[in-house]
Amino acid sequence: MTVKPSAGTGTGTELKWIKSSYSTADGPSCVEVAAPPAHILVRDSKNPRGPRLTLTPTAWAAFLPYASER
Repeated sequence: MTVKPSAGTGTGTELKWIKSSYSTADGPSCVEVAAPPAHILVRDSKNPRGPRLTLTPTAWAAFLPYASER
């Protein structure tokens, strides 16, 4: 998997969202991730203004091996 920048939400305080390479304009949508200083945010790329999952960096690091392509 590779990552590419994604547009912000237009809320004024723009986060740098990273979109999975599996999420394309003409293919299936996926998730986006942003990493403000104290936590990790995850959102559905089909619904960027929808709910976000907030994780600690420790929880995110524990999750990554399960999300990686093998």
